[in-house]
Amino acid sequence: MAGIGSYLKKHTEALVKDVGIEPACELTGKSKATLGRYYSDSEEHSDRFMPVDAVAQLEAAASYPHVTSALAELHGSTLDQTSTPKNSDGGINSDVIALSQRFAMLMGEYQQSIEDGVITNNEAKRLLRETVELQKVLIDMKLHLEDEA
Repeated sequence: MAGIGSYLKKHTEALVKDVGIEPACELTGKSKATLGRYYSDSEEHSDRFMPVDAVAQLEAAASYPHVTSALAELHGSTLDQTSTPKNSDGGINSDVIALSQRFAMLMGEYQQSIEDGVITNNEAKRLLRETVELQKVLIDMKLHLEDEA
């Protein structure tokens, strides 16, 4: 369970940071400290998770459903977004270009992170951010392909 909890906390942090801490406080009615506890990896907060209503409020304002996607992945499923994602503005050709650019950015981050043989916590967070951005492009691409099929 510790691995699942850690995974959910990382995606909760990504969600809060996607929306912004101040707007997240306003949307949920929670303090910065409370939101921070939801994604803290401290032992004293290991059993504390964001309530599902707060997740729904934040994901409505976010660019990507971070926590819902993480839950789906833990179940072995993927999300099929029925509406066009916010970052989608072109067709399949622009998706292929965006995909190669995002992948290059991910590889650049990885190369920089692995230079000393150790991936630090901050480096892992940057890699996770790039991975999420790459995932968004893949979802856009999937939706465009489905539209063309």
